[in-house]
Amino acid sequence: MEHHIFVGGGGPEYTDKQWLNLKYANRHGLIAGATGTGKTVTLQILAENFSNAGVPVFLTDVKGDLSGLAGIGSETFKLHEAFTSRAEKIGFEDYAYSRFPVTFWDLFGEQGHPVRTTVAEMGPLLVSRLLELSEPQEGVVNIAFRVADEQGMALLDLKDLQALLVWVGEHREELTLRYGNVSTGSIGAIQRRLLVLENQGGAQLFGEPALALSDIISTASDGRGRINILASDKLMGAPRLYATFLLWLLSELFEELPEIGDPDKPKLVFFFDEAHLLFDGAPKPLVDKVEQVARLIRSKGVGIYFVTQRPSDVPEDILGQLGNRIQHALRAFTARDRRQLKEAAETYRDNPRFDTGEAIREVGVGEAVTSMLQKKGIPGVVERTLIRPPSSQLGPLSKSERAQLIADSHIAGKYENKIDRQSAYEILMGRADQAAKAAAEAEAKEEEMEIAEREYKSARRYNGTRVSRSTSRGRAKSDSFGSAMAQVVIKELKGTTGRRIVRGILGGLFKAR
Repeated sequence: MEHHIFVGGGGPEYTDKQWLNLKYANRHGLIAGATGTGKTVTLQILAENFSNAGVPVFLTDVKGDLSGLAGIGSETFKLHEAFTSRAEKIGFEDYAYSRFPVTFWDLFGEQGHPVRTTVAEMGPLLVSRLLELSEPQEGVVNIAFRVADEQGMALLDLKDLQALLVWVGEHREELTLRYGNVSTGSIGAIQRRLLVLENQGGAQLFGEPALALSDIISTASDGRGRINILASDKLMGAPRLYATFLLWLLSELFEELPEIGDPDKPKLVFFFDEAHLLFDGAPKPLVDKVEQVARLIRSKGVGIYFVTQRPSDVPEDILGQLGNRIQHALRAFTARDRRQLKEAAETYRDNPRFDTGEAIREVGVGEAVTSMLQKKGIPGVVERTLIRPPSSQLGPLSKSERAQLIADSHIAGKYENKIDRQSAYEILMGRADQAAKAAAEAEAKEEEMEIAEREYKSARRYNGTRVSRSTSRGRAKSDSFGSAMAQVVIKELKGTTGRRIVRGILGGLFKAR
């Protein structure tokens, strides 16, 4: 069927073919089940089918197994007979081994092409989520982003944000009056979280050249959709970084892609493995953002498929939007497990041939309970389905095979060399250098003025008149003789003889009157 992809065989004998309608593939989906029940293989066969239909795929490789999509299955593989037997049982007549066009990506640039974005593109909400900030700290991040916009400073990498936060701290008083409280404690906490992120390797996520969506939404020369595989085994060591990056990618797709309504097939299908990491501890604004993206991005032609252990890992408002469902076995060891199994069963249209809850508990490895959207987007009746075998290699490629595919990739060399153009860090460092230079010049000028003032005062104390040594000696002798005579006269006048003379003079004056 040209506009459908084959999922497996259902019915009593597994001969009723189960199809996923491409027209409704952008209505999202769910692949759930306990560990070891076959979720990864189901993801692999869906990626193969979408690629064959000319639909690009983006998926995360948590365990390292999905790199086998780039390799071809082999008749010498230990499961070859089991695969061919299953294909015959479900009526998969044209089953054959094949390899698929794969592009490898890696946040750390080790197992694929480096994938980056900028701090500005991620935005304050996702940066705060990534750093696990409190509400006051998130407020400071929002202020920093506003300042960067107003002053034309590009936020590209972590050092840009770190430098901007230092500037915000230095100008916190004026910023507090304009935007609200900016505390040094909040800035210090954010800087510490940035240091932790840097130690986890998160600094490599930010920078340029940033990921171009056109390199993800592309097809190979034979018309098949490219399968983009993000190496996530190491990334899972920083689950918050993993979830935030994928949410950013969804947001970018939502913002950048045009509205196309209901296309005949999706423009891109996005598989989100370990989906519970997106919602664990997520604040309500972030969950609301995911719900908005999931609700509206389908009109952009993008289908999102959450892969997780239990349907309850996905919030109800989002779970209700997942129309295509493949439910592998759930284990019911506790009362909570039984409640969750019952809730999962209640979301399907009943099939009179079996009890849905029992089927979910009993299906074996490689088997699942499925329900796909049918005409007019109506959920199909639930069916026990034997999932079709994969055509590509089951299991990972060797390191040398992966390295060769990366070297031969159509985008080889585009993202490998990081670019560090002028941004907030360089601008603020330039301002600091100018301020230091101006302060040094002012200090030097002040020092010159102090020297000039000292010289001026010294010049005033020196009268500048020159006299001969002989004259100065004569004057010195004359002055010393006159001074001695004056002292003798004053002494005599102070004595008894002096007093008599004074009285005689005064008496004579008064008698004369």
